[in-house]
Amino acid sequence: MDLTRATWRKASRSNSNGGACVEVADNLPGVVAVRDSKDPTGPALTFTPASWRAFVADTRAR
Repeated sequence: MDLTRATWRKASRSNSNGGACVEVADNLPGVVAVRDSKDPTGPALTFTPASWRAFVADTRAR
């Protein structure tokens, strides 16, 4: 998957001292990508928008 056009944003719950940071790119058609901000050239997970919404909703419900 080509993520070169991804616009990454850091999760609001990320640690402010540089640790435990997750970045999400949701500007790409048909995909939401997630990566570790400490390794921006490393692997990224990709989800369908519906799967990502379900994950976020379930996480918030806990």
